[in-house]
Amino acid sequence: MNENSTGQRTVSVGSVGHGVFAATMIGLGIEGLIRRDFAPIWEPVPETLPARALLIYLCAFVALASGIGLLLRRTVADAARLLLAYLLLWLWLLRVPHIFISPTLDVWYSSCQTLVVVAAAWVLHAGFPTDRDRQRFAVATGDAGVRIARVLYGVSLIPFGLAHVIYLQATAPLVPDWLPAHTAWAYLTGATFVAAGLAVLVGVYARLAAALSALQIGLFTLLVWVPIVASGAANAAQWGEFVVSWTLTACAWVVADSYRNMSWLAVGKR
Repeated sequence: MNENSTGQRTVSVGSVGHGVFAATMIGLGIEGLIRRDFAPIWEPVPETLPARALLIYLCAFVALASGIGLLLRRTVADAARLLLAYLLLWLWLLRVPHIFISPTLDVWYSSCQTLVVVAAAWVLHAGFPTDRDRQRFAVATGDAGVRIARVLYGVSLIPFGLAHVIYLQATAPLVPDWLPAHTAWAYLTGATFVAAGLAVLVGVYARLAAALSALQIGLFTLLVWVPIVASGAANAAQWGEFVVSWTLTACAWVVADSYRNMSWLAVGKR
């Protein structure tokens, strides 16, 4: 835990969510090295991108090195800074341009997946600032940095919810067979993502919204993708969706942990 000038802890670090996130980064790095391809969370990456093969190994190395570093007290600050800087570059160079070139929901969705990872990395960076970080990048550390991360997370949840509704024909069949009213569940989960995103952005029941959104992503991973993967019949696309869903769960967990010292029903606090 890090403390601000008032002695209050600003962000939950060293928590279970922190450990799961670090382990997930390690897993993504190992996957990239074994498959010699981008881990699903980095996709899509244009086939025509210069030095694409080199970038595959760079992604794997950054994920693996930062994941290991996040588990070690002596290197956690450097690891969080490295991961955040890399993710911001990835977002700016490979995601943001496509929003202007082709501002479709698909493009927004993939951008927001990256944004969720950025939010988690920013929470950890804010929780482990070095003296240099406090002096040169005060806005990115401590309470201010955590607030930025939460805003990014809140923004990302809205396209997730809209995608559930707009792509209803793809979402509804994913609802487990033992649950009734598949279409209703698709609408409900879409609406709750949007509501959670707005709650986080305006600071109304933000802690509750962040926790429930993390739980919803986790349940989606557990109830939809784990059975498919466990069946042994998952294709490459389904494996990719499982990896992405797991990664988003770990990231959402980190963001939700950052609210630990806030009341569940706090209003006007972000």
